[in-house]
Amino acid sequence: MKTTPYLRGGMVQTLYSTLGMVKRDKYSDISYERETRTMSDGGTISLDWYTPNSYKDDTRPIAVVMSGVGGSSYEYHIRCLAKSLGKGYRVVVMNHRGMGRTPLTSPKIYNAHDTGDFGDILQYIRGKHPRAKLVGVAFSLGANLLTKYLGEQGSSSLLSAGVAVCCPFDMSLTGRSLDADTFLNNQVFQPKLVATIKRFFVRNSEILQSSPTNYDWEAIMRARRMSEIDTLVTARDYGHRDCWEHYHEASSSAYVDRIQRPYLAINSMDDPVTRYEGIPQAKFRRNPHTALALLKHGGHIGFFCGLRPKIWFLTPIVEFLDGVLISEKLKSAEALPPHVSLAHFDIL
Repeated sequence: MKTTPYLRGGMVQTLYSTLGMVKRDKYSDISYERETRTMSDGGTISLDWYTPNSYKDDTRPIAVVMSGVGGSSYEYHIRCLAKSLGKGYRVVVMNHRGMGRTPLTSPKIYNAHDTGDFGDILQYIRGKHPRAKLVGVAFSLGANLLTKYLGEQGSSSLLSAGVAVCCPFDMSLTGRSLDADTFLNNQVFQPKLVATIKRFFVRNSEILQSSPTNYDWEAIMRARRMSEIDTLVTARDYGHRDCWEHYHEASSSAYVDRIQRPYLAINSMDDPVTRYEGIPQAKFRRNPHTALALLKHGGHIGFFCGLRPKIWFLTPIVEFLDGVLISEKLKSAEALPPHVSLAHFDIL
């Protein structure tokens, strides 16, 4: 497969994906059924289900999907993935607190550090569908949470397998990459991310003002970098000194060698956000449950191929998950299927 000729380079691929240049087409034209869950602290999580051809005693596996920061089930790559998986899986996209038109009903907000909500949702889905296998697919910041969850839970994980796309294994390196003085950061990433957070705070000002953190609202509204926002908000939520201490604690790199379920990470070497230098490649080589697909090109959640751009990673994700579940049926194995190994793919 070849990279879309007019989308060469990580920055171009990332821009094409980030700026929403891809809208709705035949690959993403789906409809969800929404379910809302009230968490123990009164917070709300929404679950958007895509279950084509579902029936009462459906025991097909369930793919639980998470987006990146500020994302939701409505993103193009999420809809494309849901449609691709829908042939053999029931798909549910977890929209975090306050995201994807989910009301914020408690002052606790989504972050890259806390896997509690994800674990609780998996427990709920397992209770509701006890006969179905669960697998996880997540992107960017969501991929960090998925990786941490799998490492934290080890052999107790409720997921039979996981796929992480563009996971920021080293959050400190990602933070420094976003803070770098580049055109893409200054004109695209930082303004877009910071504006998203500010709108979130304004939209949910009443509930957030009840937070025990006692946010400095004026400083938040003056902030121009995500590192400033994270120091003022997320770091304070967890008692960390600043964003850098928070990034260190939130990084999923330390959890890769603890994963005991089949796990595939897909990253690109030209990702301007999630730098490939932060990928713990040695840990992947040592852990027989993990595989790394490290591509030369793809940008951050881009991977567009063909003259008419199509997302490359959809097929590998489906094939990997299918292989794991078939292997489980044949061998009841928890390690990678024999045909899956540490892989370095190259899209030219």
